[in-house]
Amino acid sequence: MKNIHTVLLLVMLLIITGSLKSEAKNLSSPNGKIEVLINIDRPDNDLYGSASITVKYKDNSKSKTVIDKLALGLKTDIQNLGDRLNLISMSDNKEIIDDYMMITEANITYGQSASRIINKEDNNKYQIKIADAKVPISGTWVSPWRLLIIGSLADIVESTLVTDVSEPSKVTNTSWIVPGPASWIYWAYNNGSNNFQLVKEYVDLAVEMNWPYNLIDWKWNEMGNGGNVDDALKYADEKGVKSMLWYNSSTNWNGEGAPGPLYILNEKESRVNEYKMLHDKGVAGIKVDFFNGDGHEEMNYYIDLLEDAIDYKLMLNFHGATIPRGWQRTYPHMMTVEAVYGAEWYNNLPLLTNRAAKHNATLPFTRNVIGSMDYTPGTFTDSQHPHITSHGHELALTVVFESAIQHMPDRPESYLTLPNPVKEFLSKLPTAWDETKLLDGYPGDYVVLARRKGTTWYIGGLNGEESPQTLSFDVNELVSTFNNISIIKDGAEERSFDFENITDISGIDQPLEVNCLSRGGFVSIIE
Repeated sequence: MKNIHTVLLLVMLLIITGSLKSEAKNLSSPNGKIEVLINIDRPDNDLYGSASITVKYKDNSKSKTVIDKLALGLKTDIQNLGDRLNLISMSDNKEIIDDYMMITEANITYGQSASRIINKEDNNKYQIKIADAKVPISGTWVSPWRLLIIGSLADIVESTLVTDVSEPSKVTNTSWIVPGPASWIYWAYNNGSNNFQLVKEYVDLAVEMNWPYNLIDWKWNEMGNGGNVDDALKYADEKGVKSMLWYNSSTNWNGEGAPGPLYILNEKESRVNEYKMLHDKGVAGIKVDFFNGDGHEEMNYYIDLLEDAIDYKLMLNFHGATIPRGWQRTYPHMMTVEAVYGAEWYNNLPLLTNRAAKHNATLPFTRNVIGSMDYTPGTFTDSQHPHITSHGHELALTVVFESAIQHMPDRPESYLTLPNPVKEFLSKLPTAWDETKLLDGYPGDYVVLARRKGTTWYIGGLNGEESPQTLSFDVNELVSTFNNISIIKDGAEERSFDFENITDISGIDQPLEVNCLSRGGFVSIIE
């Protein structure tokens, strides 16, 4: 298995870095059992060229052709290349000097085990580790994509390669898949979902802030204090708020004291019955938590959860889970995945307090590149452990971090007492975007990221440093004309805001500068 991965990786690298002149190349696995012949042809009058591979496997000194002249069709446009290969995207050749490389994995399908990059004693040596020591295979086995995204930081941040190589959508009618913010009780009240009166407050918060969703978290099956979960669903429905419910995957934390509901989604019959019940009650989606590793059985479980949800029009959020793996293309109702040290960790350990700013300024270059990230941004008060990022920094996270359902974690009174411009910003916040641009940044130090929704640009800037820093952005990189630029930035104190509006469109020929506090930040809207 390892040798197959090695050869496939070498094939990809050769294709990406090859000159595309007419030539043939041979590659062999380290043990000599796998041989790959790569034929590349680029006539002088052909802009794109073509390529094919033949793969042979040697068993007991006999060589058998397992793939015969599979066309790769190198081209800059997305194209259908048959049932075994869907896409190769080609960029111009260039010498790599100061560029970066992201290594990840995509298109995990049924029966496949996920992998990860590990290092042991030597920090400069990495290797792929498969979650399962052995994976049962029957018939044809197809490898997931192991990807190298190579280029500038902007190339990596703006890349869609993870979803490009994943299977097309299995959902034909996507009208029921609607991104948006959600009020969320757990961060402030860990066991709040068993309290009907508290749940009502978070529904009311969603109404006040114009957020379409409210997530009712663990232990809702124990709800009391004036009502049960059916009462909560009815209350939200009457207020025009769609509810989402939490479930324990029951594959990891499932023993004594484990939060419920438990053992409902594991088997198909029970799962489908639950999905039908949720659909009939108007529930918009579910959050499934506490998964048990990246082995093939767990990958199958994710896919089962996603595929069965299609018929019942339920959106899904995976927590305590694997990375997105490109599934958001195949299953667009997978709205977000945790797989990150997010704001929840202010509940768990004190480690995030002093590391959050630098951590937050790193995630746009790493975790969030590969799919929606359920960090749960926008905490203006404290949980069990305090945050020392500024209010401007926390507000900027809602733009810098992409999540199709953006769970807003703070207390109702925290959001409702924010200055009006901040409340208005959060009440109109998009959570799905048409375009993303990295304007400036360096991992861990700072980031300035722009996201477009329609004709409006939202910009978020984060200072990851322990000292004040001036961040800037060039309006002319985004628009040729505008009506208004609004900026919400750090005030004089860490937990305060300052505001600026620019309506004079003449004379902006230099980047706009924004002074940020240590661990600070800002947001801007260009309309």
